[in-house]
Amino acid sequence: MTFPKSIQSAAIQIQPFIRKTPFVHSKAFSDLTGADVRFKLESIQVTGSFKARGAINKLLSLEDHEKQKGVVSASTGNHGAAVAYAAGQAGIDCTIYVPDDASPAKLENMKQFGAKIEVHGNDCIKAEARAREISISTGETYVSPYNDPYVIAGQGTIGAEIESQCDGLDAVIISVGGGGLIGGTAGFLKSIWPQIHVIGCSPENSAVMIHSIKAGKVLELSSKPTLSDGTAGGVEGNSITFPICCDMIDETVLV
Repeated sequence: MTFPKSIQSAAIQIQPFIRKTPFVHSKAFSDLTGADVRFKLESIQVTGSFKARGAINKLLSLEDHEKQKGVVSASTGNHGAAVAYAAGQAGIDCTIYVPDDASPAKLENMKQFGAKIEVHGNDCIKAEARAREISISTGETYVSPYNDPYVIAGQGTIGAEIESQCDGLDAVIISVGGGGLIGGTAGFLKSIWPQIHVIGCSPENSAVMIHSIKAGKVLELSSKPTLSDGTAGGVEGNSITFPICCDMIDETVLV
């Protein structure tokens, strides 16, 4: 991927379909830490999370014949809602495969955006594997939650917005699941502010990418239940996010 060019292109493409979310100062956290702490409020994004950015950028990149066949994906909820929203905007049919422990609230959110839901397996890797099998057999385009350059570029538009909302940052803390969010956002921010310190944060019960970075290779690890279900699950062995995360993340934290 090329930073920041691919993300600047994505920002232009997805702009009509997303919200530019606020980047707000937190007095409470600033007083607690002695630093100027700000939050990027992707919780008020069109589908309730940053995932809309990557999904829209991916679906807008499809050729007409690909759109006609529809799309399939796998998700614990946020990515599924994003794909369903993007598919609705583009008039594309979509099916989302979910693990059996997916959040009921997030399943309902996906359904509200028009997704057809299929339950398969007990974690994201198994759901992803099934979705890929269906993609091969039907010709539907598989939309990865993270392992796709268009998805990474879409998530990275958060970094482009942050650049326009402040004069610079010393450090940024970004959640880590499959690595699409931190890969794209950190890739952009480091391209404009090379000295920025990037901290990746994962739940202790599901930190496959962080453990993989420390091991120097993608690991196959099981995940335990966590409140942070949006970052839970494994990482594909050939994921393009792994080398990006290895290059971009300066420090990791488990919570």
